[in-house]
Amino acid sequence: MALRSLPHAFNRRDFLRNAAATTFAALCPSALRSAYGMAAPPSAKAGPLPIRAVELFEVHGHYTDEAGVDRQQQVNPLDVYDSLRPAPYQDKPSGTREVKTSAFYLRIRAGGGTEGEVEGLYGPIEKSAAIVVHEELRPFLLGKDALAGETLWDQMYRSNRQSRGSFFIMAISAVDNTLWDLRGRYYGVPVYRLLGGPTRSSVEIYASCLGFSLESEKVRAQALANKKEGYRYQKWFMAYGPGSGPEGMRKNVELVRILRETVGDDTELMFDAFSGWDQTYALEWAHQVEQYRPRWMEEVTHPEKIESFAAMHRSTTIPIASGEHFYGRWEVERYLEAGALSVVQADPEWCGGTSELIKIGTVASLHDVPVIPHGHSLRAALHVISSQSPMTFPLGEYLILKMRHYQHFEKSPLVPVRAHITLPDTPGFGIELDPAKIDSQNPLQLEP
Repeated sequence: MALRSLPHAFNRRDFLRNAAATTFAALCPSALRSAYGMAAPPSAKAGPLPIRAVELFEVHGHYTDEAGVDRQQQVNPLDVYDSLRPAPYQDKPSGTREVKTSAFYLRIRAGGGTEGEVEGLYGPIEKSAAIVVHEELRPFLLGKDALAGETLWDQMYRSNRQSRGSFFIMAISAVDNTLWDLRGRYYGVPVYRLLGGPTRSSVEIYASCLGFSLESEKVRAQALANKKEGYRYQKWFMAYGPGSGPEGMRKNVELVRILRETVGDDTELMFDAFSGWDQTYALEWAHQVEQYRPRWMEEVTHPEKIESFAAMHRSTTIPIASGEHFYGRWEVERYLEAGALSVVQADPEWCGGTSELIKIGTVASLHDVPVIPHGHSLRAALHVISSQSPMTFPLGEYLILKMRHYQHFEKSPLVPVRAHITLPDTPGFGIELDPAKIDSQNPLQLEP
């Protein structure tokens, strides 16, 4: 529509004034609230918001699940040992079973006094990370400004010489994600608003099929069910590696053929080896299945072997993906400088949190490589993806079986519709626990 056909006079000065106001509102939560007629919370002021409490707790509950199905193992590094390699799997349906479940959550409280209190909540988090939060980071955080996100991240990272990896950066991730939730609740907006989004109203996800049987007919049925649900992308998990010999290789190749013949050419297929292969094995498999055009081969060997990833990247037409076990932007940059990856799969609960995943996206964009976050927990990944360019963050991962119960204790779990998750409009990440699903709750218990 030409500008002169608009019903109201709208000159260039009006356009620039409104564009500036919109940009300012996106960058300044208080302005955003005013633009929508929302009153600022009593505590929303320029001063610091001191952290008063860092609480780790475990919730317990139960649910009913099918028995004897959906327990397919994926190949893993220990499978090279005959005594540690599981037997080939088959579904054996046997009714239902009662499952006891538990999860750790992190709550951070800030403010208090005359300015009021605000809290952030995030989880589930792993116990190993929760212990580091409790022992190392909790004393350090008390009294610090909850709104100073960049400062706190940098200080946590500098506070321990082991911070660059493993459980310590997982603990930083837990704190960082919880503080983003707290700031979202403080300003009354979803986290993706604080990150500069949204760039879209929903996030497309791919079907991650961990646990589904790899028996031929079961594969066909599940692949077609995924396609019927609207998934344009499916990822399947390899069950065999070098320890299973030629027969295992045959089954790994056969899986690709069956899937391609079942879903046709309009579905992208990805495959995950969970570091259970090596370079030679991966390339042998790749050269046999290139004709079926896999979208990527994922984590085919240990993440420290950058040169192996680079060699595979040069030696096959299949794109190379990895990154769920990457820690921080520095490791990602080393991979990309080596020409080792086509897709970065950093996990916001392991790589350094929401703050670090944003920076990883910037690094990846310099190399024109997309970031598709590992689908461990969806909250942080969803908000980051939806706040950034679709060119850099095109879609997310949805572990179909795991997510059936992973969000068990939450009132409003994230549920896809036609392979998309609609962005929540609740403040922060929108996590709220459901008391009706909690049988008991207790603070983090450390073993003597």
